[in-house]
Amino acid sequence: MIKEVEKEIEAFFRDLGREKLRKVKVEEPKRKEFGDLSTNAALVLSKELGENPRDLALKLSEYLKVLPYVERIEVAGPGFVNIFLGKGIFELLKKAREEGMGFGRSDLGKGKKVLVEFVSANPTGPLHIGHGRIAAFGDALSRILERAGFSVHREYYINDAGTQMEILGRSVYLRYLELFLRDVDFPEDHYKGAYIVEIAKKVKEEKGDKYLKMDEEKAIEELSQIAAKEIMAWIEKDLRDFGVVYDSYFSERSLYESGAVEEAIKALSDKVYEEDGALWFKSTLYGDEKDRVLRRKNGQYTYFASDIAYHLNKFKRGFDELIDIWGADHHGYVERLRGAIKALGYDPERLKIILVQMVNLVKGGRQVAMSTRKGEFYPLEKLLEEVGKDAARFIYLTRDSSSPLDFDVDKAKEMSSENPVFYVQYCHARICSVERKAAERGIKEEDFLHASMDVLDLPQERELAKKVLFFPKLVEEMALNLEPHKLTYYLYDLSSSFHSYYNSHRILGEGEKTLARLLLSEMVRRAVNIGLGLLGVSAPESM
Repeated sequence: MIKEVEKEIEAFFRDLGREKLRKVKVEEPKRKEFGDLSTNAALVLSKELGENPRDLALKLSEYLKVLPYVERIEVAGPGFVNIFLGKGIFELLKKAREEGMGFGRSDLGKGKKVLVEFVSANPTGPLHIGHGRIAAFGDALSRILERAGFSVHREYYINDAGTQMEILGRSVYLRYLELFLRDVDFPEDHYKGAYIVEIAKKVKEEKGDKYLKMDEEKAIEELSQIAAKEIMAWIEKDLRDFGVVYDSYFSERSLYESGAVEEAIKALSDKVYEEDGALWFKSTLYGDEKDRVLRRKNGQYTYFASDIAYHLNKFKRGFDELIDIWGADHHGYVERLRGAIKALGYDPERLKIILVQMVNLVKGGRQVAMSTRKGEFYPLEKLLEEVGKDAARFIYLTRDSSSPLDFDVDKAKEMSSENPVFYVQYCHARICSVERKAAERGIKEEDFLHASMDVLDLPQERELAKKVLFFPKLVEEMALNLEPHKLTYYLYDLSSSFHSYYNSHRILGEGEKTLARLLLSEMVRRAVNIGLGLLGVSAPESM
């Protein structure tokens, strides 16, 4: 609906010599008295066209009011054009039905290549509920971008080099020694989870006392690789169970082995310098609070160095845009990385970094305390066992990524309107049930095409049609603004409107209104079905 109005506004201003409409908005007003749609086009473009904004708004309203789906238009304030939709929107709904499951698909992205890197949890422990939120966000965003015409590549970056891998290897080594009844002093900063003992037991079963006889440093190095491989297998399984499939996994270790890290540092040219035996990047030139170390005095590279090399590699692979989805604890990393990209000669605007806030687990009305290093965390695997993939993915996306999320496990299990995913899925199943009953009465879906939509005269019906027709524009807005959480709001709102309509009015057995109401219901079902699919959530036909 919004897209149709936007096209008409573009045509109007094209006739006046304006090809591109910068900052022009067509949106749903917050207050119903301002219509179904409102645009600021006349206000934004009046100065460029040398016209009084209100006069320009009146001309635009005359142009738009002849559209078959417009009931009336009002010019408000200094030049806002408020549009009130009429019965013609039902014919737009009928036309939208012809798009089938392609409804909401667009060529907005024009095939632009986008790399979405998300989760990328260190292979030092299983995924926990915080990683689950990033996984749900990244995968839903990728699906939405694809729907909007972008070519999306999903990637997981494996941090399999550096100090953390040494700590992982030593943690397993010490637990391994304990299995042979050796006394060990387990450091406070090492990984204490039960999974470390599990890996150590597996090593003992498969390798016996091999690592008792080996040089300790070599044993730790080998065990770190064994542990990382084992943990990555768990991570990949959890992600598959969560409905997340990557196009590639990229190893940090490979950047060092290929010489890519040294190559990236050379490419930084005069933006690096040596001081006190260390190599520094001049990140203060790009808004960072201080310069950052790339190579320490001992010759070891920092994670920042390999991250620069990784992003240089992304650009060299030909991606037009990079999207990194990180945990909120990486907020201090943003400016220095964007600065490094600029220093490498790339436009930093081609990198979008989204920070996802933490998840608080709530059970029995109380928040559960967690600490990954101490081994006190709630695994994603366990959450999926408790509430299932659908509930987890939907609930993770019920809040903006910039806001902390309280994940109430008990509520996620409820089969009521208090559980948003159940409420939306039930809307889909309810419409499927209606259509099955219609089929039993000999009404086929193709019969909907013969429906006379003029018979629909209820405000609820017009409102439902309007919500459905807003869906394609929503997909584009979510893709442009990187905001997949808005889809859960939309689906809950649409489902709520349909449940209310269903509870107040019959769909079958209403004479000439039956086919029209079935078509309206089918388009609600289709929007819900496609929307749930974009979230990676199933759309059951019965519940």
